[in-house]
Amino acid sequence: MKKAGNLIILHIMFMLFSLGAVASKTAANSEFLSPRFLFFYGIVLVGLFIYAIVWQQMLKRLPLVTAYANKAVTVVWGIIWGRVFFGEAVTPRKVIGAIIVISGVCIVVMADKDKEEVDL
Repeated sequence: MKKAGNLIILHIMFMLFSLGAVASKTAANSEFLSPRFLFFYGIVLVGLFIYAIVWQQMLKRLPLVTAYANKAVTVVWGIIWGRVFFGEAVTPRKVIGAIIVISGVCIVVMADKDKEEVDL
């Protein structure tokens, strides 16, 4: 259960990390050094700071392979946020790509789980 809790925290962190891309795109669409630009750029910097701290803590608790494999789910969040915030189309190719990414993450996590059972 402890590993499942860490994976949940990891995925929440990746969701929040991917929101940094939304803030970054919003800042890019604002006039340079305007209050709106500085606000969204500040969100990006704060988000990266928090991400770096949580990421290091997750690396202590999870195998490196598992943590990095799960990082790929930010692609899925990018598709979701693109649709929600910017009205971007969700095409069949994007959905297929997301399915491939999720499948890869599941394969790596399952292989890691099998290795842990063998090590016991």
